[in-house]
Amino acid sequence: MSVSKILSLVVVTLSIQFSQLALASGNGIVVFQSDFGLSDQAVSAMHGVALGVDKNLKVEDLTHHIPAYNIWEGAYRLDAVADFWPENTVFVSVVDPGVGSERKSVVLKTKSNHYFVTPDNGTLTLVANRLGIAEVREIDEKTNRLKGSEASHTFHGRDVYAYTGARLAASTINFEQVGPKLKPEVLSIPFEAARIEENKLIGGIPILDPAYGNVWTNIPMSLLLSLTKSDDYAPLYSQKFLVTVTRGKHFVLSETISFERSFAGVNEGQPLLYVNSLENLALALNQANFAAKFNIQAGGEWRIEIVPK
Repeated sequence: MSVSKILSLVVVTLSIQFSQLALASGNGIVVFQSDFGLSDQAVSAMHGVALGVDKNLKVEDLTHHIPAYNIWEGAYRLDAVADFWPENTVFVSVVDPGVGSERKSVVLKTKSNHYFVTPDNGTLTLVANRLGIAEVREIDEKTNRLKGSEASHTFHGRDVYAYTGARLAASTINFEQVGPKLKPEVLSIPFEAARIEENKLIGGIPILDPAYGNVWTNIPMSLLLSLTKSDDYAPLYSQKFLVTVTRGKHFVLSETISFERSFAGVNEGQPLLYVNSLENLALALNQANFAAKFNIQAGGEWRIEIVPK
């Protein structure tokens, strides 16, 4: 064998060994989300558990300001950020009003190769729907629970989810060792999927912009282009649309609103339809609170229709 071939084999072998070493050393990522807030020690405790599994883990936070018990908002926040994180990132989401009950504790692996550790209570609705379910496993708490925490049944975020998520991210366990394989399905909260029906856009209101009261929809800009048979949205600026909002069977809003590039496209206090940072359609008032003025909230029961005038 030639010297060059021997050197090539050495390089490949060392590369594989270094990759395996990096995996074993816990260079994984854990991203935490909860409704705990930051006024006490709960979040710090979860961080500590994760770093106790492997101090080389990268431990990050999505948010800990989900409104108390608001599973839907937890589902939305996960879905809104998952694409920005590398494959094999482990998300630990703890919005768990049923803690200590019979609800399952699971890890979802999506087809995008992201992992989500959470109670199966609806939190996985949107990532499962959009990213696809590769596999779901129930956490075996006999092997994947923080040692010494067995008497506690009210802080699974620390004792089960942070511990299991960190072990998975650090490759202390593989996905199969999480626990028994379940059917490829999760508990889902009903919501209005974005679509075109006849000559109108239909979708839901998954979230509000909390700082400004803008109303964010799940309708992508691409659907507006399809509806209007446009290649670019610039020619649509200043075009009028009839916007109707309902909550269940209750009528909330019907307004003719212009589509604009930014808030400055209308006078102060006037409404506009625009494209938000996720490239979905949204509603706002220039320098005022749209949601407060029209008594609009967010959640799976909200529906919006947008029709060109």
